[in-house]
Amino acid sequence: MGKTTKYILIALGVVAVLLIIGKATGLIGKSDKTQVATEKSAVRDINETVSASGKIKPHVEVKISPEVSGEVVELPIKEGDVVKKGQLLCKIRPDILKSGYERAVASYNSQKASVGNSSQMLKQAEATFTNQSAIYKRSKELYDNKVLTAAEFDNAKASYEGAKASLEASKQNVIGSTYGLAQSSATVKEAQDNLYKTTIYSPVDGVVSKLSIEKGERVLGTAQFAGTEIMTISDLSQMDVNVDVNENDINRIVVGDSSKIEVDAFLGKKFKGVVTEIGSSANVVGTTADQVTNFTVKVRIDPKSYVDLLKKTTDNPSPFRPGLTATVDINTNHTQALAVPIQSVTTRDEKKTDMNGPKKDNTKVVKTANNAPTKEYVFVYNAGKVKQVQVTTGIQDDMYIQILTGLKAGDEVVSAPYPAISKTLKDGDLVEKVDKSKLFTENKDSK
Repeated sequence: MGKTTKYILIALGVVAVLLIIGKATGLIGKSDKTQVATEKSAVRDINETVSASGKIKPHVEVKISPEVSGEVVELPIKEGDVVKKGQLLCKIRPDILKSGYERAVASYNSQKASVGNSSQMLKQAEATFTNQSAIYKRSKELYDNKVLTAAEFDNAKASYEGAKASLEASKQNVIGSTYGLAQSSATVKEAQDNLYKTTIYSPVDGVVSKLSIEKGERVLGTAQFAGTEIMTISDLSQMDVNVDVNENDINRIVVGDSSKIEVDAFLGKKFKGVVTEIGSSANVVGTTADQVTNFTVKVRIDPKSYVDLLKKTTDNPSPFRPGLTATVDINTNHTQALAVPIQSVTTRDEKKTDMNGPKKDNTKVVKTANNAPTKEYVFVYNAGKVKQVQVTTGIQDDMYIQILTGLKAGDEVVSAPYPAISKTLKDGDLVEKVDKSKLFTENKDSK
């Protein structure tokens, strides 16, 4: 019996030690209190933003198409080259247009000779008219003095009238020849312009961002249908991000709003920008059943924000290439106001429906999908208990939300875990305040 008693005492001692260890570690007698993390409400800077993604495009982008058709015989540039305004870009074979120009010049010279001939005929008609006019005057005097017969006078008068008509015809012939010369001159100018159009020069300073042809290819001029787009010249000194903003957010954006830009090709770097244009017409995407209405917003990238990325060994004025994907956060509102973490605010359904409509107070009533009235709440921590407090909210950023009514600076609100805030916590619940890092560590371990 002595040994048995001894073993029992040892077992009881082990059990006691295990109980003490379990109690100390919380394995035994663990509290039913919900563990929460808290944060005090305080006045903070809140930057409300609208996020959108899009593509980088040059502010000035010129698409070049030839005005005449033919074979490309010169192409001294390649894609990526930096070009200056007036620099030769390409040349189209001018043979046919050159022949047309020479024909037009020959026709012009022929018409010019015709004008000269008409002028001489006019001078001859003027001399004839002067002579016949003098004969007519003398004949009239002689006829009045009964020296000439009526037949002789009629003959002199007829010659005078013929010379007068011939003079007028010569004048009209000169006028017609002059108009013909002007027409031939216009034809020469048109042929000359078409000949000049076989040589294409850069209209702006920029970079050849796209080249769609090779030397020897035939291109179609814009005189025939749309023509061939042979290249694109882009001014990379001013770059925009064209983003699509949803119709729910577009009214919050104004020209001049500052922005932060992240480009996928430059991980870890943020660039500054400003809104320069807001689209007036919508871009509707999708089918009738699930249409999405967006508006294009242009955000200019500030060149000062990427000075460190410029390469001194190149003339290219930008590290960005047209078409790069970028994400833009547009700052639509900024304020310094009382704020709490976003996750601290939750909504709860009203148990009773007010048949007289929403209450006429300062509270913000939110309608849920089934039209049941809901209100916004936070849980204020005080001495191990939480109190459910109704609040109204304003603008928010990625972390904090403005509190308009319901709290004062220094109030300690529950900030985690969100499932407890949104679903399980109730007014008057007992809670245990713990460090946020410990809370999430325990949640991770429990998984």
